Amino acid sequence: MEQAPNERIILGIDPGTAVMGYGLVLEKGSKLELLSLGVVKMDKIDDHMLKLQRIFEKTVALIDNYHPDCLAIEAPFYGKNIQVMLKLGRAQGVCMAAALSRNVTITEYSPRKIKQSITGNGSATKEQVAAMLQTVLKFNETPEFLDATDGLAVAVCHSFQKIPVARGGKVKSKKAYSGWDTFVKDNSSRIVKSAK
Repeated sequence: MEQAPNERIILGIDPGTAVMGYGLVLEKGSKLELLSLGVVKMDKIDDHMLKLQRIFEKTVALIDNYHPDCLAIEAPFYGKNIQVMLKLGRAQGVCMAAALSRNVTITEYSPRKIKQSITGNGSATKEQVAAMLQTVLKFNETPEFLDATDGLAVAVCHSFQKIPVARGGKVKSKKAYSGWDTFVKDNSSRIVKSAK
């Protein structure tokens, strides 16, 4: 897929070990176009390691097929069941490893941030997120699983953040500062001294 310089493809993934949702959007300046959304079902696979292998293979296949510029992924939320958290963390890690194996940059978002970005409400339901995505991206099909629109929501959330990405997996980012002293030293022209 040939892209213009001001275009980028974003792959969004909602990791899971029973169902993994994904969505791909093409960003053209301020416009967004739906490329694909779907799910990877793993409920019939009993072995956890085989599920992780399936997640890795599907993520690599999506990257090889669509050549996204970046991966946006939902971070596992805090839960009381430590085994579920561990499995979700592994699923997320496998998706990230797949992206890293193809030099695709990765950005992680909390579920609350994604919902806030899409609907304006960090406590929105999956159905509200799906309805808003249908409006924004102008599609009528209702996916069989809301995990598909959850994956798509991560991609759209990333687009809304307008984080620039250079080709070849390099992130164009602002310098990170370790403290106020470093920031002040590097930004002396931005400091306004008050008169006492």
